[in-house]
Parts: sequence; structure tokens; C-alpha cells
Amino acid sequence: MQKIQIKSLSTNPLPSYQTEHAAGMDLMADSKTPILLKPGQRKLVGTGISIALPVGYEAQIRSRSGIAFKNGVCVLNSPGTIDADYRGEIKVLLINHGEEDFTIEHGDRIAQMVIAKHETILWDAVNQLDETQRGIGGYGSTGVKNAN
Repeated sequence: MQKIQIKSLSTNPLPSYQTEHAAGMDLMADSKTPILLKPGQRKLVGTGISIALPVGYEAQIRSRSGIAFKNGVCVLNSPGTIDADYRGEIKVLLINHGEEDFTIEHGDRIAQMVIAKHETILWDAVNQLDETQRGIGGYGSTGVKNAN
């Protein structure tokens, strides 16, 4: 288990896993007043927390399935990425794809955060790539139905 520093200026509890095997921790809105999100509207919602990730890790900010399904409210740039060198407040870019107004109150669980390892790469510029079965087949090239 990786230990990560967190600074909170919020009255909300720290993000936590809701079940034993959950991958994501819920992020909560930190707002002095309710935030109204009208259909089609997007807003940055503060969480009141900052984190210090170790090099080689990122925090992925994702939609919560419940409010996405029930209300059409999603993280617009999902997954949003928090880099290891960012020390500012984590803010969540939400959009209302639903048909009704959606109100966000202080303490509402608005997104989930997954901490993940990642690789840093160096490019190896070549004139030709190795061959694969798929080759250059792009969008839809493998079809919709099972070939069997």
C-alpha cells in the first residue's frame, strides 16, 4: 500500500474507499453555497484537497456511475489527470448531460479518484513499425459482430 501526502482545507472527510475492493475513492464538493448545474452547463467544482503524488503515479478523476446514470452528470474530461508535480487544489470539471437542473451541495460525492502507476517513455524514431495482424485498420476495422 502506497502512502500519499494530502492537505485538506475542507470540513469534509478525506477521500476514502467505500468498499473493501473499490479502485476509486469518492471526492466531495467543497463549496460554501450550493452549485446549480443546468442542462448542458459545465463547472469546475472544488474539493478543498491537494495531494503530493510520488513520481510515476497519477490520480485519475472519473465520473461516479450513480449520478451519471440517474442525472446525466459526468466528469467532462474523464478521466482527468492529476500529475505528480501538481500541488494545487483538485477541482472536478462536471457537465450536466441530463434534462434537469442538478444541484451540488457541500459534501456531495461528485467524482471518484483512482491512483495509478504510469510509465514515462522515450521515443525511438524509426522509418517503419513492426507488422501486426490488425495493421493500420482503424475505427470499426474489427467489425461489430463476433466472426465465429
